[in-house]
Amino acid sequence: MSSDDRPRIGILTISDRATRGQYEDLSGPAIEAALRDYLATECLYERRLVLDEVPHIILAVRELAAVGCALICTTGGTGPAPRDVTPEAMAAALEKTLPGFGEQMRAASLAAGVPTAILSRQSAGIVGRALVVNLPGKPGSIRVCLDAVFPAIPYCIDLIGGPYLEGNPAVVQVFRPKG
Repeated sequence: MSSDDRPRIGILTISDRATRGQYEDLSGPAIEAALRDYLATECLYERRLVLDEVPHIILAVRELAAVGCALICTTGGTGPAPRDVTPEAMAAALEKTLPGFGEQMRAASLAAGVPTAILSRQSAGIVGRALVVNLPGKPGSIRVCLDAVFPAIPYCIDLIGGPYLEGNPAVVQVFRPKG
């Protein structure tokens, strides 16, 4: 399979400090590592780093969708702090929202013993043929949240006309209705 045929996955780190080089982006690589574990399908990964500013986030999400990313995972900017504006950017960028993703991620984080999960405003939605999933900014929370929602991600991408993504059954059980 040539690299042009492989499905694309976008990873968008939203962080003022990482963008300015004040610390290393650990969340973006954590998302990529998790997705490489979950997926049996070989994919191309497009990574971006942007400031916590609505116009930058909207532009990056739309660019990743425009280059054909079937899945775009964002990390950061979902809390209640003044600079956390990912949900506001998503309200402007998304064509459809899928609030069940955020509900499930918060429930999983609470079950994992993170009482501050109720402060998180992560969610998901659709831009064109791309599923956008907003994940927390802490690298340790990424797998907790992705474990909770990944089983539905490949089927959601099927429904919106994206490429067929095969899960790695040794790591995750992807759900697709029978028949």
